[in-house]
Amino acid sequence: MSSDSLKTNIQTAMKEAMRAQDKERLNAIRLMWSTIRQQEIDSRNALDDTQVLAVLDKMVKQRRDSINQYESAGRAELAAKETAEIAVIQTFMPEPLSDSEVEQLIKKAITQTGAESMKDMGKVMGIIKPQIQGRADAGAVSHKVKELLG
Repeated sequence: MSSDSLKTNIQTAMKEAMRAQDKERLNAIRLMWSTIRQQEIDSRNALDDTQVLAVLDKMVKQRRDSINQYESAGRAELAAKETAEIAVIQTFMPEPLSDSEVEQLIKKAITQTGAESMKDMGKVMGIIKPQIQGRADAGAVSHKVKELLG
């Protein structure tokens, strides 16, 4: 897998959406692409797949937050737009991990680090974070680590 394969997939999808005149999908992909490019400009480095996944993951989180705000404000049409964008973004993300897969990763990381208490949580999360990128909610995983270490 080349370092730009995810970015290549996004560019290809953008071209396909243009040809198909799928405006909603095209807008969401353009938004993804501009966010990725902005990150590259800001960091002065080309992003690899893991970093691109981190950007996409952050975009999904932002949209979920927006959906909650729009729904509480009674703005269903805006919430629907954000939901549609999440659906497009998620097509470029890996398959989500199941709860049992997450638990296995955590237990393996605890064994690897020899973690025994909450003060070892940073070590455990350091190992897990790259493995769950774009595949599980870091907050939920963090909660599970606390549960298993506590």
